[in-house]
Amino acid sequence: MTTAFFFHDDFLKHDMGAEHPESPDRLNAIISYLADTELEQQLDWVRPDEITRDQLLLVHPERYLQQLDMMQPTRGRVFTDPDTAMTPYTLRAARLAAGANIQAVDMVLCGQATNAFVAARPPGHHAERGKSMGFCFYNNVALAAKHALTFHGLERVAIIDFDVHQGNGTVDIVQGDERVLMCSSFQHPFYPHSHVFRMPENIVNTPILAGTSSTDYRKKVEAEWLHRLQDFKPQLVLVSAGFDAHKADPLAELQLEAEDYRWLTDMITSVAHDSADDRVVSTLEGGYHLSALAEGVTAHLEGLAAIK
Repeated sequence: MTTAFFFHDDFLKHDMGAEHPESPDRLNAIISYLADTELEQQLDWVRPDEITRDQLLLVHPERYLQQLDMMQPTRGRVFTDPDTAMTPYTLRAARLAAGANIQAVDMVLCGQATNAFVAARPPGHHAERGKSMGFCFYNNVALAAKHALTFHGLERVAIIDFDVHQGNGTVDIVQGDERVLMCSSFQHPFYPHSHVFRMPENIVNTPILAGTSSTDYRKKVEAEWLHRLQDFKPQLVLVSAGFDAHKADPLAELQLEAEDYRWLTDMITSVAHDSADDRVVSTLEGGYHLSALAEGVTAHLEGLAAIK
């Protein structure tokens, strides 16, 4: 198993303020934690390039891209919504994050890596076709899916989202596309309060009540996802990997621990092994308790790298 790990120093330049939970410290915590493990040496570290404009247009309309370009400040911060701010460095970081996902898909589908993890920010799964929200500007996982379907000609791509907040942006983009099966677990009722009910057949929403134990979470997720994924037989599995369902996370009220992220990863890699030649591309979404985030990502990476 070869696991590519995508990281770029410019991800750290996007900074929405000292009190903002989606901070550069998140990536610093992950990198620092990995430095104390043997896993760091087993990963194939990749420095990504920016996504191209044409690739962004696979998902986002030109008018939206122009709007973001016009809003980006030359100094200070500009808020695109009450939770999401842009700085002079934001769109560069966002293009690199999206580009890393495109490059990861290319590497995995061309056999240069078995699977990949993109340690990027800003995250992406709240970004809708023409709307930034929830710390997100470009929808990284949706762009990866569309690239796999169009450029590589795949017929079936699965998206698994285990962030504690529902990936409304991804749902907005892929709903009704029979080539994509999206399975998503999230605390409910909770932000973003949308795209939960009356969804098309290709969206498998798994709302989780606040306070749900990890045991009950596992039972519900396995019951609702596993057979759908096995029947769908994805040729590639994409993951929106949010670690904010951890019991220590300050922004949510679920009860997961690092071991649960390893369990999720083992289920994901099992599905990928059966139908996708082990091909998985995972991208970082949420996770705001720094040590819990670092431990969760490491458990996820150990699963991807098949480390016992």
